Amino acid sequence: MGYKSILTILNDAARADRVIAAAAGITMAQEGHLEVVCLGIDRTQVGYSYMGVTPGLLQIAQDRAEAEAKGVESVVRDALDAQSATLRHSVETAVASIGGVGDLVALRARFADLVVLDRPYGAGRSVEEEAIAEAAMFDGQAPVLILPDDIPKAPIRPKQIVLAWNQSREALTAVRYAMPFLRRAEHVCITIIDPPVHGPERSDPGGALCQMLVRHGVRAEVTVLARTLPRVSDVLMRHVADRNADLLVMGAYGHSRFREAILGGATRNMLEQTTVPVLMAH
Repeated sequence: MGYKSILTILNDAARADRVIAAAAGITMAQEGHLEVVCLGIDRTQVGYSYMGVTPGLLQIAQDRAEAEAKGVESVVRDALDAQSATLRHSVETAVASIGGVGDLVALRARFADLVVLDRPYGAGRSVEEEAIAEAAMFDGQAPVLILPDDIPKAPIRPKQIVLAWNQSREALTAVRYAMPFLRRAEHVCITIIDPPVHGPERSDPGGALCQMLVRHGVRAEVTVLARTLPRVSDVLMRHVADRNADLLVMGAYGHSRFREAILGGATRNMLEQTTVPVLMAH
């Protein structure tokens, strides 16, 4: 099993080159094919437009979105030219309304083995980037690799992986999708924070998962941590740093997205502060 169809969707020319470099490195390591969608977004909302808006103004918005897509495409093609000639890839442009971004992304992500995206939350990010990441995970049902601001120059071939385990369906889904990375890693640390005293794994937290991974040839061990910081994400990030890990695997959105957006949660907090790539699935 490997990642043979790798997808990235870009709507910001300023960050396109570094995302392409990371996605290209993964693609060549996996001997796969990289698909790049250069997205322009029409931000007009016709249902809320003032009376008197003419078709000409709507056409201007459409033309602007197409120009944005072409601008991203230009940067993408330059970035791809800098990669190895052996990289198999394809590039297309697409335009979507602000309300149609999710449908377009879901359609592309549904047939991808892995979606590589820039960090969608935090300073300098837009609602469009949030919509792209969430549509890929939820509607596209694809694993998403989120890149931090400081992407390593070397290809992403993780050797030290931290796997956040909380016995949830989302976490197990992420484990299954991450298997191509897990099997190639030198060491995988199954990390459990404050396991419930009366949970189903109370006698051996993470034991069954570790056994499953070892049978797949993964070099794994279990670490149980106390929640010594206010947020689970803080404990997890400190552990990632202590382990010098170069990839974090975790389930996404154990709570509803509405609750995560309003109150915060491990998913959103991790993506806002991560310093390493994060593979997530729901």
